[in-house]
Amino acid sequence: MNGVMAKDAHTDEPGHPIPAAVARARAAVRTVADVPAWSLSGSETREALVGIAQARAALDELEARLLSEGDTSGAFAEVGATSAAAWLAHATRMTRREARRRVALAGVLADLETTRESMSAGQMLADQAAEIGAAVSALPKQPEVRQRCEKELVRLAEHHDARELKILGRRVLEVVDPAAADAHEAALLEAEEKAAARATSFSMWDDGTGTVRGRFTLPALEGGMLRKALTAIAAPKHQRAVGQTYGRTRPSPERLGQAFAEYVTRYPADKLPHAGGINATVVVTMTLDTLEGGLGAATIDTGGRLSACAVRRLACEAGLVPMVLDGASQPVDVGRQQRFHTQAQRLALAVTQRHCQAPGCDVPAWLCHVHHDQPWHTGGHTNVRDARLYCPRHHTLVHREPPAPVPRR
Repeated sequence: MNGVMAKDAHTDEPGHPIPAAVARARAAVRTVADVPAWSLSGSETREALVGIAQARAALDELEARLLSEGDTSGAFAEVGATSAAAWLAHATRMTRREARRRVALAGVLADLETTRESMSAGQMLADQAAEIGAAVSALPKQPEVRQRCEKELVRLAEHHDARELKILGRRVLEVVDPAAADAHEAALLEAEEKAAARATSFSMWDDGTGTVRGRFTLPALEGGMLRKALTAIAAPKHQRAVGQTYGRTRPSPERLGQAFAEYVTRYPADKLPHAGGINATVVVTMTLDTLEGGLGAATIDTGGRLSACAVRRLACEAGLVPMVLDGASQPVDVGRQQRFHTQAQRLALAVTQRHCQAPGCDVPAWLCHVHHDQPWHTGGHTNVRDARLYCPRHHTLVHREPPAPVPRR
């Protein structure tokens, strides 16, 4: 294969001008292979990088033209290749996916002369051309309309990247037919939303190490809503308020993951639909000794296990139902959602306590959890008098090592 590539690129003898031009370009680049880049000035560096992008665009156009012509003429079939993409991937060692992308671009440029000329002149990148092709193909099948829209998009490509061209392509019809533009965009959006709804999926699995992994696909609207919710929870202001500090100001994947966990934990269970006559809450089974401070573990009805610390913390706030067993493994108490404080009680606590009640902590009330001074399962009451506000960090510590009572402030 390497021998074939070397022979194809060798153009010392007179021949077709296209291979000769390619060979000259390769030779010109090789002449500077050992020239140190540090000797360039700042302006020369910038100029050279722009020139490389322009040269790459021109070579991409030439490649696309050769792929299109070779496919038509049978240049790849004559050596046994099943397709232009298959030959390109084999001959150049690029991935099949990349080869298919380049062949697809060749098909786009074959129908868009203005776009092809702009690429050949080094004025448009391959990804820009691909977006123009996608926008034009979605237009009404009227040659004159498509040509005018293509020219407008080529003009816009001088100032906009591929991502922006994709957005502008939805409204390009306004240039030639403003009256039809709204209906055209509405049809595109409706088709896109239907496709997104069909592609919606969610899967998750337990990897056996205390972690659940998963993947999902959501329509843009619901995905945007989820992103905003998680970003709000993971925002630096919120994280600092609940006693967590990070070096970066933008939410990292780790912080977004923690935000997603908090989002799931704090979702109001009474808003969930019923299945089989009971609402979709998680039932945690534990012994009375574990709930009262023992070191045992608890079992979740979904099949997992929780530490005693996690159970005691979640029993105060989360939408789960604790099922407490006696020594003979018989249920002695099944928790009810009524153990949670009402919205009015939370407002009263926010007014009277104002912030986390752990000594020295000033996390505001609206970021705190409500904790029963006397555990609800031991007869504690869900009222304002016997409740205390703790930030998430101190709430965890309280259930890990219950502190001595502190005076109310």
